[in-house]
Amino acid sequence: MIDVYPGDGDWTRLFSEIVGAEGRVYSFVPAEVADFKNDPVGRIQTLAKDPDRTNVEGVSADLVAMPEVTLPADVVWVHLFYHDLHTALMQKKGATAAQFNRAVYERLKPGGSYVIVDHAAAAGAGTSDTQLLHRIEPASVRAEVEAAGFVLDAQSTILANKNDWHSVKVFDPSIKGETDRFAFRFFKI
Repeated sequence: MIDVYPGDGDWTRLFSEIVGAEGRVYSFVPAEVADFKNDPVGRIQTLAKDPDRTNVEGVSADLVAMPEVTLPADVVWVHLFYHDLHTALMQKKGATAAQFNRAVYERLKPGGSYVIVDHAAAAGAGTSDTQLLHRIEPASVRAEVEAAGFVLDAQSTILANKNDWHSVKVFDPSIKGETDRFAFRFFKI
């Protein structure tokens, strides 16, 4: 399992429990964000040194070099990060969403799952709100991921919020933590 841009490692901890002693969790920090003041690489390396997390490995490399620092995986998890593939920050080393999706496809085992949860943008917005509002239209995500060869396996509206007007930044106190979100699970044939 690969947890992409794990933040504080909350999902990595959960996945570590789920896969157990026989499994492996790669907590992957893209090099594009490794220099953040909150030291994302250091935090994940500290987590990986926890005696209760011997199945966790903290790794960092350029976004599209993920296959070079991880082994084949059953699941790649991208939580509230996919929209960033369309921002200047993530593209500063030349990476594109299409290249990242191909890297994920390369890294997944046949039948593996690519799970994406993100902040929804308004219908018709496409990728235009990624930089300013940190949102992306679900249809755009689906089209990009399917273009890489994945097949949509499931989707959920459990995190949807019909009271989110999609017009403010996801960090705005009026909506922070309560944005309209979508969840997709794709699989590799």
